[in-house]
This record gives sequence, structure tokens and C-alpha cells, in this order.
Amino acid sequence: MAHKHGHGRERIQFANAEDKQEFSKYPTKAGRRSLSRSISQSSTDSYSSAASYTDSSDDETSPRDKAQVNSHGSTDFCVKNIKQAEFGRREIEIAEQDMSALISLRKRAQGEKPLAGAKIVGCTHITAQTAVLIETLVALGAQCRWTACNIYSTQNEVAAALAETGVPVFAWKGESEDDFWWCIDRCVNTDGWQANMILDDGGDLTHWVYKKYPSVFKKARGIVEESVTGVHRLYQLSKAGKLCVPAMNVNDSVTKQKFDNLYCCRESILDGLKRTTDIMFGGKQVVVCGYGEVGKGCCTALKALGAIVCITEIDPICALQACMDGFRVVKLSEVIRQMDVVITCTGNKNVVSREHLDRMKNGCIVCNMGHSNTEIDVASLRSPELTWERVRSQVDHIIWPDGKRVIVLAEGRLLNLSCSTVPTFVLSITATTQALALIELYNAPEGRYKQDVYLLPKKMDEYVASLHLPNFDAHLTELSDEQAKYMGLNKNGPFKPNYYRY
Repeated sequence: MAHKHGHGRERIQFANAEDKQEFSKYPTKAGRRSLSRSISQSSTDSYSSAASYTDSSDDETSPRDKAQVNSHGSTDFCVKNIKQAEFGRREIEIAEQDMSALISLRKRAQGEKPLAGAKIVGCTHITAQTAVLIETLVALGAQCRWTACNIYSTQNEVAAALAETGVPVFAWKGESEDDFWWCIDRCVNTDGWQANMILDDGGDLTHWVYKKYPSVFKKARGIVEESVTGVHRLYQLSKAGKLCVPAMNVNDSVTKQKFDNLYCCRESILDGLKRTTDIMFGGKQVVVCGYGEVGKGCCTALKALGAIVCITEIDPICALQACMDGFRVVKLSEVIRQMDVVITCTGNKNVVSREHLDRMKNGCIVCNMGHSNTEIDVASLRSPELTWERVRSQVDHIIWPDGKRVIVLAEGRLLNLSCSTVPTFVLSITATTQALALIELYNAPEGRYKQDVYLLPKKMDEYVASLHLPNFDAHLTELSDEQAKYMGLNKNGPFKPNYYRY
């Protein structure tokens, strides 16, 4: 969680009862679960929006207590400060430069307005990039109401810019748990307007509508979900027979998987580590736990900078891939003493245990690239004999009684979201996929989608990719009629069977 950090060093020693008390301000996992409504882990992960001009400590009045009006006289929004709209507009314009696919989607579909009549309620990170998505949906005919899926990730000036153009936005950076649910509720519950589409990241909005507004849930045309966590929650609903609308899992569409997980992590792992520790990678001993898409991306980048990388893996197929890519496959306990950097990307829990942490050498850096903050057992380090020293934002030194220091980044949360940024181009692919999934579900004829969770049709996946090719001045070859017939394909795709693995 983002506590207000100065860059000064603050020592936390658990000597007496008062300090223990001080410490209980960190919500524990158990503590957070026992809230009357559980909030998904991803929505409390700290996420730094890169160039945010606004700091959540500007003004201590809660946005809920302020009466604000935009220049059109509307008060149907709740943001930190509507006066920052002009700043936000510039941020959005910068993001548009790298999101040409969405802009060309606007141009292509402006005439036929495929989302006319769609009333979309959305819960995502609110950044300049999602603003481009929201404004694209509006250009395609939709009415949108929006809220944040994460209490730290909102760029206040972008939220203001959206509210100024007339999109009801309920979000600000540094919301409390209570604000978080209040914002979601204000989005869904409004007079004379009922949502018929849900766009969610993390599943919190879907959960809220399902629990509090079953009539809205039943009448929705569809749900589009972006995250691993949210998709997991949808499959659980579906298994229990409680999913009464079709849902689209865009998390597992090929373009998003490859870009968000493989290509994005290949760039952001180095970015996150450099920004927090200024480490030199050449010759460093690094262990990467997990060789899935994220692990593969991390390893490619580290190897290219001359780090000596080894892998831990439970799956023989991934392990064999690692061997063929030139990485040693080891058990963590065998190599932990020699390692300079430990990176987790398994999606599992307790991959790095207290026992491992105790055996690390002085100065070892530990961080997580997986989804949740469960991979490194950070809770086990909150014990009286260890001293925590905050060195800079998102960097803690944990000092053992013998003076050994281990460096933990972002308290074991997602390194690239907490400590660096994600390239706009990657977000463009995700956003285009979300827009097409909404169009597909909204316009699908009766009966095409039953009450279940679907993957984006391959044709749409290919379309997302084709919209991004002009950026690279890439020229696709077209099949001749004869070739198409020989391969048994349609000239316009889809080009691969559903079981094809890219």
C-alpha cells in the first residue's frame, strides 16, 4: 500500500507494544478479507501513474464532500479537482499518439455507430490510455459511466478531463476502501439510466452489480473482463450456474497474452529494477521463478544485458523450453545463497519463503512480476527481530540481527505497476481488444452467446493485430485464390484453427 513516504529513512523496529500497534496499519491479507465485501487484491495494489502532476496530498478535503460543476453545468461526477481538466486533456493527446489503432477504429466505425444505445458501466485503471478507450466508445455511440478498479492508479487530471467532456467519472488517487465501493455504487445506481454492458478489470464491479443490483445484472447484454483475477471469478460464477449473461474473457486473447505478458514484461522488468535500485545487470546471478509468458519475457531481457540467469519451474514442458533457451533449471533452495536478484512470476503463493529469505546473501534484491502479492512471503518478515528501513518510495531494506540486508521492492507487489510504467503501445492492444469485445457482445444476434464465459473470436484477435501493423509500416502478403483453396482458408481469415498455439 502506498503510505506517505518521504525519501528519508524511516526505521520500523518492533520493540514495544506501541510500535506493534503502529504496524497494524498495514492491512493484513486476513484483515482485508474480513471486510464485509472482499475487494480484489489487484484493486489495492499500488500503481504509479507515470507523469501525474497531482499528488494525493494536495488538498485534504475528500472529493465526496466537494461540490464541483463542469463547464456544461453538470455535477454528475466525483473527481479530485475539475480545474485540472486542461492538464488531463494534454496527457490524453500524448497517449493518442501511441494508440493509433483506437483512433483508426473511431474513423472506420464513426458512420455506423456500432455501440449506439449501449450503456456501458466501466471499472478500470483511469489513466490517459484508458481515457482514449472511453472516448473511443463514446465516439462509437455508447454512453459511459466510469470508476477506478485500483485505489492508487487514477491520474486525477485525466479523470477531470473526462468529467469535463461529460463522462460521469467517480475516481481519485488514494481513495479509501469505503470510497472505492461508494464510487462503484454511484456509477451503477443513477436515476433514469440503466447499464446494459459491463467492462471490468479485477471483477469488483461485476461482483457489486451481481450482489446489489441483480435486476441490472440479469438484463445486461454482456460483461467484458480484462484481468486474470476477474476471469477466475467469472468462471466460478459460471460453474455455480449463477452467470446469467454472456461474458468475454479478453485476458486470454492471443494479442493481449503475448503483449501484456511477454513483450511488456521484457521491457518493464529492467525499467522497474533500474528505477528502484539502479542495479547494473552484467554478470549478476539472477533466478527467475516460473517460465511462463512473463518469465520468458524477463529472462530474454536479463540475458541480453549479460546477467547469468537460472529458472525454477514445476511444469516439465516450460522447464524443457527454458533448457532449450539456454537457462539452467534449478530448485530455489539449491542456488539461493549465490543469487544477487530473485524474481517471482508464477502466480502462485509462498514461492519465496522466510527460509529462503534467511539464506539469501547480503544485498540480494527480491521482487515480484506475478499478478498478486502472495508470491513472496513478505508477512513473515514483519517480525520483531528484523528491522525495516524505507530507503526510497517502494524500496525497503530488511535488516537481520547480524547486519545482513535484503532489499524488497514494492513490498512484494507487482513491480512493473508499482515502480515503473507500462508502454502505451501495449495498453493500446489491450484497449482495442476490449473495444472490439464490447462491439461483438453488444451486436451479437440472439443465441450466438449463451450464459457462459467466451474467448474473443480469432477473427477479432487478428483484426486487433492488423490495426497495429501500420505503426511499423508492415505490409501483409495476401493469399491468391488458388493458395487459399489449397489451404482451405478464407482469404480474409481466420488464418489459424482454434487450437493453434502462437
